Amino acid sequence: MSIGISGIGSYIPKVTSSNKDFEEHSFLTNDGSPLDYNNDVIIEKFKAITGIQERRYAKKDLNTSDLGYFAAREAIKDAKIDPEELDYIIFAHNFGNVSHGQSQSDTVPSLATRVKHSLKIKNPNCVAYDMLFGCPGWIEGIIQANAFIKSGIAKKCLVIGAETLSRVVDEHDRDSMIYSDGAGACIIEDSEEAGEILAHASATYTNEEAYYLFFGESYNKAIGNKTKYIKMYGRKIYEFALNHVPQAMKKCLDKSGVSIGDVKKIFIHQANEKMDEAIVKRFYKLYRMPVPKGIMPMNIRELGNSSVATVPTLFDMVKNGKIENQHIDKGDVVIFASVGAGMNINTIVYRC
Repeated sequence: MSIGISGIGSYIPKVTSSNKDFEEHSFLTNDGSPLDYNNDVIIEKFKAITGIQERRYAKKDLNTSDLGYFAAREAIKDAKIDPEELDYIIFAHNFGNVSHGQSQSDTVPSLATRVKHSLKIKNPNCVAYDMLFGCPGWIEGIIQANAFIKSGIAKKCLVIGAETLSRVVDEHDRDSMIYSDGAGACIIEDSEEAGEILAHASATYTNEEAYYLFFGESYNKAIGNKTKYIKMYGRKIYEFALNHVPQAMKKCLDKSGVSIGDVKKIFIHQANEKMDEAIVKRFYKLYRMPVPKGIMPMNIRELGNSSVATVPTLFDMVKNGKIENQHIDKGDVVIFASVGAGMNINTIVYRC
C-alpha cells in the first residue's frame, strides 16, 4: 500500500486586515485594567514575536463550512476524482459555524454533512463527520483516513481543516491580533501517485495542560453580556510546545526510518513565528545539527493563525509554487507537525 495525498486545495479569504487596523483598539489585561503601553508599542511587540503583519477574514456572508467546501472542491479537482467515490469526509474545526455578528456556534448538522450536501454527493455510504482536536485536527484527520484505508473500509477520504476564528475573538484581548480565517483540504487514497504516509505520532496532555486554551469572557468587565471568546495562556503554550513537539517529531521520524538529512521541508502549524522557529531549532538540536536553510516554509506573516487550516494551506501554497523560494518535488520527504488546544500534538512523516 502507498497511502498518501492525491489532491490538495485551499481557500484564502478575501478580506485583509493589517496590524494598523488594531491601532484604535482598547486593549486590556485579564483583570480589565489598561495595558502599560500604547497601541503602537503593543502592535510592534506583537509583530516581533509572532511575525504577523496581516491576516485574512472571511466575508460576512460566509461561514466555516463554506470555506471548507471551497477548499474541498479544489482538492477534488486536483486529485481528479469523482466526489461520489469518497468513503469519508472528515472536517476538522473548533467552533463550528459562527455567523458574522453572532456568538452562538452552529454544529447541527455537522460541517462535514454540509460540505457533502454542497458537493451534491448522493452516495449514502459516504460518511461525513466532524473532528475536534484543536489546531492539529487536519493532521489527525489524515491519520484517521490512513487507518480507514489500511483497514480496508475505505478507499478515498476527504480531510478538511477550516476555521473562522475572527468570529470568536475578544477585541479587548491583544491575542485577538493572532487569529484569522481559512481552509485547506486534501484527498487521501491508496495510489502510487499519491505519495506515502511513512509514520505518524499523536499525543494528548490533559493534566496541567488541558485548559491552556479555553473559552472565557471579555477582558472588558463593563460589557454586560456573558459572551465567551477564545482565550489562551500564551507563555504556557510556548513552553509546552518547545518541550513536547520536537520530541514528537523525532519519535515519528525515527519510526519512519528516514534519515534527518533526507527531510526536505517541515510544515508546522503557523501559530507564532518565534515559537515555530524555536521548535524546529530544538528538533535539529536533538540530532546535533543546525537548522538547514529554507527547511521551514511560513505564511503566517500574511495569513495569520487560522488554526486547523494553517498546515494544509501552507502545503498547498508550497506545492503549487505560491511561496517564493519554496518548492517540493515528487519523492521529497516532509514532516507535518502541529500543537493546539487539548493540549494535543501530532506529526506525520510523508513522502511526496
